[in-house]
Amino acid sequence: MSNQPRVEKVLAALLISMTIGAIILMALGNNPPSAGPFCLSSYYRLDPIEKAILSQAAQSPGRWNRIEIYYSGTKAGNIEQLAALNGLTSPMDINCHFVICNGLGGDDGQIQPTEKWQRQWSIIPGRTWYGSSRTIRLCVISDGRATHPTNFQTKRTEALVEGLCRKFGIAPNSIYYPNDWK
Repeated sequence: MSNQPRVEKVLAALLISMTIGAIILMALGNNPPSAGPFCLSSYYRLDPIEKAILSQAAQSPGRWNRIEIYYSGTKAGNIEQLAALNGLTSPMDINCHFVICNGLGGDDGQIQPTEKWQRQWSIIPGRTWYGSSRTIRLCVISDGRATHPTNFQTKRTEALVEGLCRKFGIAPNSIYYPNDWK
């Protein structure tokens, strides 16, 4: 029984460390440590995907058949800032259905539905996009080179795509991500 003093020391150290840990946790109360690179509490503060998908206009199941995700080409922004950068007179004129923010202009992972989505209008083809009238366009705030989508943006974009596919019956092979999407 030469190990008995060692076992007693280990058990005493374990009891002391557990007691100290419990005291620290009780002292923290409802003030958890600051969030790390990905914190569920921050994620759950964002509006649910189902709320973002809702619109003012009626949504018919066969209205949309494709989803395209693209980068804004900016390091920061939200609907208002993107409209200003594109020389638009109003955020209502932005040419996408959703904007997914990166924490610089809107909350990280925040999904902002645009007026085109609210009214269930098609995107206007232009010099950078020639899609169909049945394509849902998601703008992820990122330049795609120096700044890449955050973990929140990636998770929220994928959750939004999943929700849209489920609601409108969009096939997985009709979803188009940027070439360097994580």
